[in-house]
Amino acid sequence: MTDPGSPPTPPRRPGRRRAPGVPSTRTLAGAAAAALAALLGITLALRAGDAPACAAPPAGGTTHTGRATFYDSHGGGGNCSYPSAPADRRYVALGPTEYAAGAACGGQLDVTGPRGTVRVLVTDQCPECEPGHLDLSAEAFARIADPVQGVVPVSYRVVVDPPLPGPLTFRIKEGASRWWFAVLVGDHGNPLRSVEVRQGGSWRPTVRQDYNYWLLESGAGPGPYTIRVTDVRGHRATATGIGMAPGRVQRSDTRMYGGVSARPSVVQRSPSPSRSVRASATAPPRRSPSVSPSAGPASSHAAPAPAPIGATVVAEPPLAAVPVAGCTG
Repeated sequence: MTDPGSPPTPPRRPGRRRAPGVPSTRTLAGAAAAALAALLGITLALRAGDAPACAAPPAGGTTHTGRATFYDSHGGGGNCSYPSAPADRRYVALGPTEYAAGAACGGQLDVTGPRGTVRVLVTDQCPECEPGHLDLSAEAFARIADPVQGVVPVSYRVVVDPPLPGPLTFRIKEGASRWWFAVLVGDHGNPLRSVEVRQGGSWRPTVRQDYNYWLLESGAGPGPYTIRVTDVRGHRATATGIGMAPGRVQRSDTRMYGGVSARPSVVQRSPSPSRSVRASATAPPRRSPSVSPSAGPASSHAAPAPAPIGATVVAEPPLAAVPVAGCTG
């Protein structure tokens, strides 16, 4: 029985192991001492649950340059906690600075390499990647370069208001209850700025965790909930009737922008995540960032007997777009 005075204690996300194929970042850098110091600093920051100083997702409207490598998540949704990889398996992991403690999750990039351009979804973090280093899925990398190359120069841009794959989805975290609330929002297009929850009363802001769940430590009551979602471009939508159904994906009947869908609301069983595997020949295993025992990611095993819900969503007029501040100095 859950103690109403304390949140559940989910298990920690398993670490990653590397597969042969592409040299590690540290091997490519060639400066072992400097790389070790940088890696240690990043590791300590991640263990503390904080983003690096001046962390921010890539800015929209700007072309960035860097390099790309590739890896395979083996079907998992990465540090952004999505139940599975995108259906087209075109995704990207960003370094801690651009991942920005989860602020980049769900955004999309157009990446251009020697062979062409591919659009990818931000689903993961690459703890050892510096700003400008994109770790693409193997499928995405093959669209822009010969995989034999392993590392290629690229340019990339943030996609503003990308076409949406479907209506907004909501997933209440395993272990949640009336006393501890955490929700994952999916299919929102642009990165999110805020998520608020209400059961009667006034709106209550949640806090984004570095694994992309939005947390209200004191809980939001037994539900059903009204959830208001705002993205960095000022789009806002309000969903009602979101139930306390931990581990299940609840699909709403509207999109974050672009009109209302006629699709009915359902609860879907979430697939179990698998371990991520990155391409490298020499580096030690890469670990996912540590999270607090009281709020870290948990196993995605869904409870049996999914049941329908009655979620309705009201799309609201866009707010002013919110610029993403970059690092200076």
